[in-house]
Amino acid sequence: MALQLRPNCEYCDKDLPPNSMEARICSYECTFCADCVETKLYNVCPNCGGGFERRPIRPAKEWRPGLSVAKRPPSDKRVHLSYTLEDIAAHSAKLRNIPPEDR
Repeated sequence: MALQLRPNCEYCDKDLPPNSMEARICSYECTFCADCVETKLYNVCPNCGGGFERRPIRPAKEWRPGLSVAKRPPSDKRVHLSYTLEDIAAHSAKLRNIPPEDR
């Protein structure tokens, strides 16, 4: 099963196309831009509490049959936060000093 490659930052709504080097995801594919992860979330997913990694780039060219961004297109469904900014800030403050592998 391929990653959804969600099209936007859930915090600031910045566009994150499939080839974006700025996209960060948690293990549940919650998607945020690098700036929000670093300056607003402090590497704490506001949904699950996990950490973030750079989202992989899906190949534009079909190097193997059926495996490309054209053959397996990214999601077009924009996702937005379901928590208030105040709640997110408190959640991040509580967890940010605990390494993701220890959360």
